[in-house]
Formats: sequence, structure tokens, C-alpha cells
Amino acid sequence: MSAGTHGTTVVALPSHDVHALTWGPDDGPLLLALHGFPDTAWTFRHLGPLWAAAGWRVVAPFLRGYGPSGVPRDDDYTVGALMADAVALHARLDGDARAVLVGHDWGAVTANGLGADPASPFARVVALAIPPLPTMNPGRGLLRPWLAAVVRQPRKSWYVLANQVPGVSERVFARLASRLWHDWSPGYDARTDLAHLLESVPDLERARAVVSYYRAAARPSGLRHLRHGPPLVPTLYLHGAQDGCLDRRFFDLAAARLTGEHRAVQVEDAGHFLTVEQPDVVAAHVLAFLDRP
Repeated sequence: MSAGTHGTTVVALPSHDVHALTWGPDDGPLLLALHGFPDTAWTFRHLGPLWAAAGWRVVAPFLRGYGPSGVPRDDDYTVGALMADAVALHARLDGDARAVLVGHDWGAVTANGLGADPASPFARVVALAIPPLPTMNPGRGLLRPWLAAVVRQPRKSWYVLANQVPGVSERVFARLASRLWHDWSPGYDARTDLAHLLESVPDLERARAVVSYYRAAARPSGLRHLRHGPPLVPTLYLHGAQDGCLDRRFFDLAAARLTGEHRAVQVEDAGHFLTVEQPDVVAAHVLAFLDRP
């Protein structure tokens, strides 16, 4: 398979079958790329060929509940379940000690959780749009920017509360997704991405699965998986300068903490969906990070 040509694969997990897009050589080191909300594995359609050209075996699964992957029989949408899926995919795809995990949005939350897990099989983590959660906490010398971010963030996070109401968000899913793409990546033409999304989430069952990520996170069992520690492996955090989802001051907090073997980089002329807005820039930052000793 050439670097620019995508393939597909299906991996059977205990709770559901995972469908994924693939790029790159079959014998290359594994780069597992996890998408977020409201998005699909197609968010990596530009990045996959660029990483593959550098020798990586890129696998971008459709996360649980997103078609054509199955709706999980265990009905578990916690971050813990997403982390377990990523670990299982590493094993089923014959990943080795070189494997890296890239995640955007919910995929980034998952990647950051595994980056803090001593049992994780991934050597490095790349988080797109969402930093490791502990880096957003207040700290010495960081209280003022933290307060400024916390005060402003609720206006951007209204959708989190909207997704808690059973039977509502799933019925207006197409309009909700369109609004979020418009607000989170201002000026970006998301018609192609939204078409992929509505093909992946065509009905109420799928929409309920997708918004259940937020409902699961609000429960005590879901919150437990969000309380992970700082990264234990080298971590790169990339954030769009015009991101309308997360207040930009949280980037400043993360950047102050992600030093040494970790890095935080702001990507200009990009919003939340920097994967499709600035793929060349994102790919270059990721490859430079992966080439570091």
C-alpha cells in the first residue's frame, strides 16, 4: 500500500468489532490515532498519508458507537473503556515497544489517560486539543490564569450539560454537530467532515451512543477514570490558536508544566479541529517529536 492510499481493517474485541482506516507499511511501527466528538476516523485523512510516508503504520479506528464500528454490547462509554479498547488494539495489531498513541478531543483524553498509566504499552503520546488534565489544575504562580480560564470556560461548555439530558441531544444531533464545528473551528468549511459524521452516526441508536460519552463521564465510575496523574511518557500537546472549545488560558497552564521531555505547541490559523485545518503543520510537529531521542 502506498503512503497516500488508505486501507481498512476490522478488529474483533470482546464487546464489539472495531473498523479502522489504515495507511502505511504493514511492517512499520504502530501509530494508533483516536478521533473525538463530534468527528470520525476520517479526521486523520490528511495526516495518515503524511505519517505513513515517514514509515509509520497508521491505524485510525472509529471509536465505540461510531459506525461502522459496533455499538458495544457492554454499553460502557467511560474513558476507562476507551483506554481498554486502545490497549486491546495495540495487542491485536501486533504493536511493539515503539508504538505511539495520538488522540484528538475524546481521543486525547483517552491518550492522556494511558500516558499516565504505568501499564500502558505506548511509548509516546500526542494529545490534540485537550492537554493532560492535571496540567489544567491551579498551581503556584498559576492561580490567576486558572481563575480566568475557569470563569470563561462554562460559556464554551454548554454542550456538556445539553448532552446529559436523555432523549434530547440525540434527536438534534446533526444540528448540534454543525453548531459545534462552526463554533470550535471558526471559518472552516466542515461540510465534508459533517457528511462523514452523519454517515457514521445515521440514527438515534448511534447518536445516543456518541453523546453517552458525556453521560458516562458525569457518573462516579466515569469520573474515576478522569482523575489520572501527570504523564509518565514523553507527551506532545498541540492546540489550535483559534480553538473555540477550550479557553486558550488552559493552553498557557499546560505549557507551563509540559517541559523537559514533554512539549506544548500552539498551532496558528487553526481551531479545535486542527487535524483537518493545518494537517501539514500538525504532521511536522508530531514527526519531529517522534524523532526525538
